[in-house]
Amino acid sequence: MIKQDIVNVVADKTGLPKIKAEIAVESLFDSMKAALRRGERIELRGFGVFFVRPRKRGIGRNPKTGEVVPIPEGKTIRFKPGKELRA
Repeated sequence: MIKQDIVNVVADKTGLPKIKAEIAVESLFDSMKAALRRGERIELRGFGVFFVRPRKRGIGRNPKTGEVVPIPEGKTIRFKPGKELRA
């Protein structure tokens, strides 16, 4: 499923024109991205939780050459599914 499929489902279920449904879906994703950039946790009851987790520095290898490549520390986004989604 891609974003356009989500827009189509929202438009069909709500009766909104596709342009307004697209604006609604886009604003939802924008607010989620902004919250994750700030390091906030997003909890969607019945669906799951998105959260930002720090990633440690490490050493990786280029699979073609075998060359050692340093991996900088950073942040990564994790998703933990809710009970209903797991079932």
